[in-house]
Amino acid sequence: MLFSLITVSALPLVGSVVEGRQFAKSPDSEVIVLSQQELAKLEAEASGYQKVLAREPDNSTALNGLLKIRLQQKDIEGAIAPLEKLAKLNPEQTEYTNLLAQAKEQIKDYEGAAAAYNQVLATHPGDIYALGGITSLYLIQDLPERAIALLKKTIALADKADSPTASSIRKDAVQFLLGELYTDRERYGEAIALYDELAKDNEDDFRPILAKGLVLEKKGDFTAAQSILEKAYVAAPAEYKDQIGDEMAKAIEKSKASEAVGE
Repeated sequence: MLFSLITVSALPLVGSVVEGRQFAKSPDSEVIVLSQQELAKLEAEASGYQKVLAREPDNSTALNGLLKIRLQQKDIEGAIAPLEKLAKLNPEQTEYTNLLAQAKEQIKDYEGAAAAYNQVLATHPGDIYALGGITSLYLIQDLPERAIALLKKTIALADKADSPTASSIRKDAVQFLLGELYTDRERYGEAIALYDELAKDNEDDFRPILAKGLVLEKKGDFTAAQSILEKAYVAAPAEYKDQIGDEMAKAIEKSKASEAVGE
């Protein structure tokens, strides 16, 4: 329920999808209509939690219960107060602070959202949810270079052997995020170079091959995309072959359409 709020990033995040870690959809992506009776029941439950919190402001059960109800009601502003309290009570559970940042972003409190993301990144620089979220936030504000600089800085930090936080950073996950950002900005050459580097460093990993194929497809080089996607299909585990096969079929259709236009 808590993660139903997370949008994480405006980018496709191929690396995360093929890891089987698909990020949750925006709460606006699915419209659930509650009856008057259901709404009344939720508000009665919320009132009960608020009475408990009036006596015990740090009661985690009541805070979580109230948060769950506000999310069910799609009341993002109402979710912020319990989120702020839960984030403060559970600083090591970064999910709450990331959720708080997403909630503030949705009400267009971009300064508050950035502050929450940076709070997470100050102690957990490799938190992919915070990195994805702040990347999305920068794109909304038309600040792509700031997002690119942050991701490059994080990758550099992962390479510093003497850094106490280096081991906690999933370098490949951050590189995939940077590659998606390059692709989003149509900086295809830099994206492909990054995926080639990833493929070289991780010869048994099909994800960089798949990501490169998708970039080539987006670039309009459908013949090359088809060839790379075929390699990804062979290298991928069985659970991802259908997804990659669909992309191969799209590339073939687009290649045929492109050839027909050229004739």
